[in-house]
Amino acid sequence: MTWTTQRLRIGISSCLLGEPVRFNGGHARDRSLLELLGPYVEWVPVCPEVGAGMGIPREAVRLVGDVHAPRLVGATTGQDWTEAMRIWTEAQLEHLALLDLDGYIFKSRSPTCGLFRVKVYDHNGIPHKEGRGLFAEALVRRFPLLPVEEEGRLQDSLLRENFIDRLFAYHRLRQFLQENPSPQTLVRFHTAHKLTLMSHSPKHLKSLGQLVAKAGNAPWEELLESYAQQFMSAMNVMATRKKHANVLFHLAGYLRDYLLPEDRAELHTLIEDYRQGLVPLITPIVLLRHHFRRFPVHPWIRTQVYLEPYPKELRLRNT
Repeated sequence: MTWTTQRLRIGISSCLLGEPVRFNGGHARDRSLLELLGPYVEWVPVCPEVGAGMGIPREAVRLVGDVHAPRLVGATTGQDWTEAMRIWTEAQLEHLALLDLDGYIFKSRSPTCGLFRVKVYDHNGIPHKEGRGLFAEALVRRFPLLPVEEEGRLQDSLLRENFIDRLFAYHRLRQFLQENPSPQTLVRFHTAHKLTLMSHSPKHLKSLGQLVAKAGNAPWEELLESYAQQFMSAMNVMATRKKHANVLFHLAGYLRDYLLPEDRAELHTLIEDYRQGLVPLITPIVLLRHHFRRFPVHPWIRTQVYLEPYPKELRLRNT
């Protein structure tokens, strides 16, 4: 089994769990998200606005001024909460650093938690959707490798699958780095993720391979840090049908000497059907697994995380 049996620890905007912490005393519970990930996740709820002392209910706040360094102020009174938010955020990030998070899900469009296209009002009161919530910005800066996303974007099946793939990959990476890694275990970790990396970024796969080749002949801590950064950069690149199909054809190549011509044709047709969007990814993968069980293929195949990167019950590849 290639995915962890431990629950992932995910930070999340408290309102998405159904906690009544919004400015009007309401919540924004995301039922589909919680039902999908709930069995595999330990949630760490955070509400920056409550944490900074704004109370419930409270005046709505918004970002104003320079889009790159906005202030957080009351929408009606203009009360400035920027410094209070900064002080609370610094303490909260120290706390989160002790929890070994595997990812974070933010509330979209929030002046504290929004990741993308958050409104920042200029001196004329005109909003520009180019900002990022103050807490979200600080967290991303403090934990640059951490997989992060907004709940709204996770309604998109491709973004959702990519984010969950990153969550489990980052968890495996953290486990590897925490277990006294050696050049030998780095080689094993990298080898197990070769096809996963190929499905995201062949360019990164090549550079990571070159980095692994230096293991034992370069400063070890620097090499590990560089590997972790490039590994997560690769996982941040969106996997596509074309890249998945290339991986599937690569896997099919290991069956060339075992399959009858009609079986090879069937497998190649399914992969091409997937590339064209006619069948889901799980369809050619199930057939590949079937053949891998039948024949004495290279043991390398069975080490590949790509074949089961997360629990099959998530059904992400069935879409």
